Amino acid sequence: MTYSGNNSGFINYIYDRYRDLTIRDICLVFEGRITHQVMKALTGLMEEQMEEMKEKRTLRRVYHVMVESLQNINRHAETFENDGYPYPGRGVVLVTRDEGHYRITTGNIIETSNVEEISLFLGRLNNMDPAGLDELYMRQMRDGVISAKGGAGLGFIDVRRKTAHPLDYDFIQVDKDTSFFIFTATISRQESWKH
Repeated sequence: MTYSGNNSGFINYIYDRYRDLTIRDICLVFEGRITHQVMKALTGLMEEQMEEMKEKRTLRRVYHVMVESLQNINRHAETFENDGYPYPGRGVVLVTRDEGHYRITTGNIIETSNVEEISLFLGRLNNMDPAGLDELYMRQMRDGVISAKGGAGLGFIDVRRKTAHPLDYDFIQVDKDTSFFIFTATISRQESWKH
């Protein structure tokens, strides 16, 4: 097969991205609409990549956190428009690894009016110990206020319970009504966390 020479800028762009992915040891990257079928496919791909892992407990944690993070996008990503075209439930997923950790990063559009509430809630989770997280989880299961989209913060609580690291998060304002929410959960490859 020969290359015609057309689109050389795009070819270089693709190669540069490929090189960046391999240097940073990125296991998985996806951008698009997160449906149940997409969740199943992405978690299946991660399982295949992690089959060689001897630490099955870590594998289960990565799988669980990935499912919770994808479900968060599926349930809570706001529809945004670009050039008059609506994009419902879209997001980005990035899974990276190094010698000691897996990191699962997701990003999606949310309403800017929700930024402060989410930030305060995640900050609160980061300051809790395992016993406090267990108590909060049980209380939310029993008494939690369910949002219009069906959540009571259980996914975030459970992700925090399954990791030994603080949750990392940030918000980038897109316009006056919407912000891009970036969320990262870190899982140690040699896990000592009790959950």
